[in-house]
Amino acid sequence: MNPENVSLDLSEKGRTKDGEIISMDRRLYMQFLAFGNCHNTGALIEALGQSPLEAALYADINDPYGVGLLVMSEDPDLFVTDLRQFLNQRPFIDLSPKPEYTMLGRTYTLGYESDLEETLISRPRRRVLDPDWGWVVWYPLRRKKDFELLPEKEQQIVLREHGGIGFTFGRAGYATDIRLACHGLDKNDNDFVVAVLGHQLHPISAVVQAMRKTKQTSLHLESLGPFFVGKVIWQAKA
Repeated sequence: MNPENVSLDLSEKGRTKDGEIISMDRRLYMQFLAFGNCHNTGALIEALGQSPLEAALYADINDPYGVGLLVMSEDPDLFVTDLRQFLNQRPFIDLSPKPEYTMLGRTYTLGYESDLEETLISRPRRRVLDPDWGWVVWYPLRRKKDFELLPEKEQQIVLREHGGIGFTFGRAGYATDIRLACHGLDKNDNDFVVAVLGHQLHPISAVVQAMRKTKQTSLHLESLGPFFVGKVIWQAKA
């Protein structure tokens, strides 16, 4: 077979209410970076406000000199061009990077979503830039490899139980989330990057606590974290 004649569709898939399969070859990339040795968050805020970056800046609750930066773009080139140049200038170049918290992921679909642009682009961007969701926990997770060998029906049961907790908290207005795939994008071979956002800190902790009891967390996860816990101190305009 001539490889030049092979067609491979890597677009994200969804389904209309009538059952018709739809697709869109767009996705949002998000990178989270953490820094220490920050003694002047005002300088960071001023620099970000003058930049075109779609980003959010967080104060690290576990480090009085720590901050977290979330940057997003549909074009992954931005992270090795504009963002790289921006971070290699003051004031960010004076900070101490914390590479153990670095996360990079992309939005994805599960195959049943009816509005692909909302799922892949608009909703995750809106959640990052929404000032009402001031508290956030960002963390990576890695599933045990044998999870992929489970029958599809059993996988769905496990994922539905886990997702149901998030849905319950979201419907009550306590928390929301952002889920990103990071297969092949993470130095530690993590599978997903997750953000849990809340109006207050306690509901975020309660979400994580409730999910400890699910089959996915208790039986099928190999690793979880490290956790970055912070509060928004600057966001780009939505």
